[in-house]
Amino acid sequence: MFEDNRTRKNKHVLITGGSRGIGAEAVRRFASRGASVAFLYRKSYQEAFDLSRETGALNVRCNAADPASVHAAMEVINEFFDGEIDVLICNAGITDRQPVTEIGVQRWREIIDTDLNSAFYCIREVLPGMIGRGKGSIILVSSVEGQEGAAGEVAYSAAKAGLIGLTRALAKEVGPSGIRVNCIAPGRIGAETDEGGASAQAEAGQTPLRRAGTADEVARVMEFLASEQAAFMTGQVLGVNGGLV
Repeated sequence: MFEDNRTRKNKHVLITGGSRGIGAEAVRRFASRGASVAFLYRKSYQEAFDLSRETGALNVRCNAADPASVHAAMEVINEFFDGEIDVLICNAGITDRQPVTEIGVQRWREIIDTDLNSAFYCIREVLPGMIGRGKGSIILVSSVEGQEGAAGEVAYSAAKAGLIGLTRALAKEVGPSGIRVNCIAPGRIGAETDEGGASAQAEAGQTPLRRAGTADEVARVMEFLASEQAAFMTGQVLGVNGGLV
């Protein structure tokens, strides 16, 4: 699926937040389909090392919330990809369940920087090359919380809503250059449900499909959006949420 008929080479895919959960499944899926994959991670060294050994993907340690760190990581990745990144998937994200009156300013900034600003930092690095080649696919990972909001996760909800706005605006801006920008808004996904405990399990049971989703189900939608099968899709927000929204 990921052979480019014009250049007869495999797609070059960069995934942020790629060492665990949805990001790790995306690394596995794209690598298994013959893509050349690199991924960014911040803290999960062992998981990143194991995933690279499993898939052959390049791992680069990077604080995606820091533009200087992103720039340094991109220098390594551009060398690995010979300066050509075909698909950028912005998946890095954190959250913190606290009432808005209790979350500190520094923590607020950390969540916004990681969940929203990191996408801007990565896009800014990758976009000139895509524009020069007249092609590319950018996929941003939002959330149902970005569509509906969640009490106790105001910073996360605000950042994820920002990604939806970024998707729609950027799609209009770079569409004339042959670049597609789309967004995925997952609902309760298995790894997140495990971390969320009983309340998260109950929320997953409220979906019409009566279950949590899997990280692989999200990765499959990423694969579709990155492929030529989605060649006429841009500016879209696809829900992978079991009917929750």
